[in-house]
Amino acid sequence: LGGSPGMSRSDLIAHMGQPERVRSNDGGSLLEFPGGPFGKQTWFVSLDAAGKVVRSEQVLTEKNFNRIEPGMSREEVRDLLGRPGEVQMLGRARGVVWSFRYENPNCNWFQVEISQQQQVRSAGNALAPECDGPDDRADK
Repeated sequence: LGGSPGMSRSDLIAHMGQPERVRSNDGGSLLEFPGGPFGKQTWFVSLDAAGKVVRSEQVLTEKNFNRIEPGMSREEVRDLLGRPGEVQMLGRARGVVWSFRYENPNCNWFQVEISQQQQVRSAGNALAPECDGPDDRADK
């Protein structure tokens, strides 16, 4: 997936669909394409000034998740990981939780808690809700 180096912007969009977001990037542009199977991929595709693909990167990775730290701004997270797959409001107006599904063997998703001040409060992996099996506790 993503775009092949040298591919034109129009061919890329015909292949990937309309980008979620477009940003300026090193004299060219960076296009964001969330999606993939079950929303577990987000591609950032860099185009040069002529509108040709220079690089394609799947950004929902452990390496990028490990770069998220308390105090980062909401926009810094967005610029690193793209649009969250799900946004949940926290009670008592404490902020929101952004959830990102991604390819992994443990059925985890990565979650980032964003405070009312639009900064990361905490981040980490959790079991995705679709993988939470029946309640097998003996104390029902």
